[in-house]
Amino acid sequence: MSPLADVPDSAIDFMEIAPENWIGIGGRFGKQLRQFTERYDFLCHGLSLSLGSPAPLDETLVRSVKAFMQEHGIKAYSEHLSYCSDDGHLYDLMPIPMTEAAADYVAERIMRVQDILGQRLIIENVSTYAEPGKEMSEQDFVRTVLNKADCDLLLDVNNVYVNSINHGQDALDYIRAMPTERIRYLHIAGHYDEAVDLLVDTHGDAVKTDVWQLLQHAYQCHGVLPTLLERDFNFPAVAELFAELDMIRSCQAEVHNDVAQAGASYVSL
Repeated sequence: MSPLADVPDSAIDFMEIAPENWIGIGGRFGKQLRQFTERYDFLCHGLSLSLGSPAPLDETLVRSVKAFMQEHGIKAYSEHLSYCSDDGHLYDLMPIPMTEAAADYVAERIMRVQDILGQRLIIENVSTYAEPGKEMSEQDFVRTVLNKADCDLLLDVNNVYVNSINHGQDALDYIRAMPTERIRYLHIAGHYDEAVDLLVDTHGDAVKTDVWQLLQHAYQCHGVLPTLLERDFNFPAVAELFAELDMIRSCQAEVHNDVAQAGASYVSL
């Protein structure tokens, strides 16, 4: 039984699930999943659609994800703005060349996914360790894809920070450059400091102070948005994870208070 099974409902607002890990799963594990999807709002976060791949789009996977979402009442589907396959899976998220031609190619594939789903796809900015064929900034590339495909954005704050160190980008400018109206929700996670100029997006550690500060900046720029804490391994005690959830809520409350004191108003999603 999951250690999350006995936590109060109010402790968690929503969960995210990798559909590839659960499509077709029945029996005891399928029953346990159903208990969670009936209890919480869920989002699908894909791992293997490979939007930038030279191989044909896996429409069978998209249809399976759609059926899985309908089965469990899942609200939305997000995927990485990257690729992870050609003839076979590469088991990593590879960087798409940031060019106009690549943006056109990826946008066409996203639009096909949206036609099958009958709803917008949400794309996530990814962490990278090389920038092959780069002809525009990452933020311009992301905005171009969003506009061409008419899709939405999952803004991963940790990935913005990781890339700012790895590629010498300005993380604050990147956050400001994202179109508020496209952002559906945020990710935040821990990373590994390989060197002073190389960070690895592991989801295997606590969120770093600089990333918390960047999250606060994202709220100040775009309003308080739903925010998911990612953790893939090195799981601490549940109480430690909930302390990070409380930190998210604290950051959100601080922005609410700042806005109230300034006499401004905005919609909290």
